[in-house]
Amino acid sequence: MPFQRPALSDLRKEVAADISAALPGADALLRYSNLGIMGDVQAGLAHLHYGYLDWISQQSVPWSATDEYLAAWASMRKVYRKAAQAWVGTASWSGATTKNLSAGVTVSRGDGVMYTTTSSGAVGANGIVTVAIQCNDPGAAGTCAPGTVLTLGQSISGISSNGSVASTTTVGVDIESVDDFRARMLAAYQSQPQGGAQDDYVSWAMAVPGVTRAWEAPNGFGPGTVVLYTMFDNAEATYNGFPQGTNGVSQNDPGPGGVPRGVVATGDQLTVANALVTQQPVTSLLYSCAPLANTVNFVMSGLSSSSTSVRSAIAAAISDVFFRNGAPGGTLVNGKTAQPVDLSDINSAIAAVSGTEGFVITSPTGNISSATGYLPVLGTVTYV
Repeated sequence: MPFQRPALSDLRKEVAADISAALPGADALLRYSNLGIMGDVQAGLAHLHYGYLDWISQQSVPWSATDEYLAAWASMRKVYRKAAQAWVGTASWSGATTKNLSAGVTVSRGDGVMYTTTSSGAVGANGIVTVAIQCNDPGAAGTCAPGTVLTLGQSISGISSNGSVASTTTVGVDIESVDDFRARMLAAYQSQPQGGAQDDYVSWAMAVPGVTRAWEAPNGFGPGTVVLYTMFDNAEATYNGFPQGTNGVSQNDPGPGGVPRGVVATGDQLTVANALVTQQPVTSLLYSCAPLANTVNFVMSGLSSSSTSVRSAIAAAISDVFFRNGAPGGTLVNGKTAQPVDLSDINSAIAAVSGTEGFVITSPTGNISSATGYLPVLGTVTYV
């Protein structure tokens, strides 16, 4: 039976009862009596002690620890909270040929987010200069899509003040949430490292800033290969969480003659590949890949007159089932081949939405399977 921490009011009553029992015939608990005041003080101190003991018990186990104690428990499994990461990319400005744009120039976005050029360049024959830039503050708010307008913070002779983002090198990422950090830590305690087992690859990938989901496909591209699919649900929310880049291996995974053993990845996929290349077994060839979208459209009857808010809630419920239960075809989930998403789970999620009584999903008609490398995502919901 769990221990019930006494409330302050109960402690005050217990102390008052003890004082009255020790002084029979005396009215020791009058409003301004010394004994009454001292009793309240003693009850308050006892309440603080109970609170401290409660806090100690909370920190003594990893699943309820907080702050630096959570970090300490996690570090025992070599799990560390993912720090915020600044967006890095390239931007272009037009100008007169040979005019130079130096490193260290401040650049601003229309909403006031600040960037700094980290390389220099001269305007080429095409009238364009492209340089590397980095957001001054780490976090997802600094991420820029290609084409975003940027303005130089100072006038530079021969170069236009307004330019635009050309590409993304590293996506901006917020500091890992405490809940996600705790979940990774508990997963590390539950699965012992085995030097390259399925859980190892997934754990290594989940430690990369921005990665929110990961799946492994052993021998996905032939014997000796490991295909690792990842999703960046927050950092790449603009693209529905799908990594932005090209699939491939790390440039730091050389074969004979120092040449990479496969096509080198780019963008988010390269970030993952580079993070894992020093941890994976040396004999494995890791391919970092983005899943492909298996867009699933729904047709639903019985709710043709439903409100916009109900329909939004239905879409959110279906997307949540795909998020929790979906996996790219051909991958492993908890040691087993990824299973189809059960239509019954989607029915249950929709039924939990208020105002959906009487609905019937007419399409799809069965559980939702995905081809190798494809991840189920919600398309459209048609109401008939």
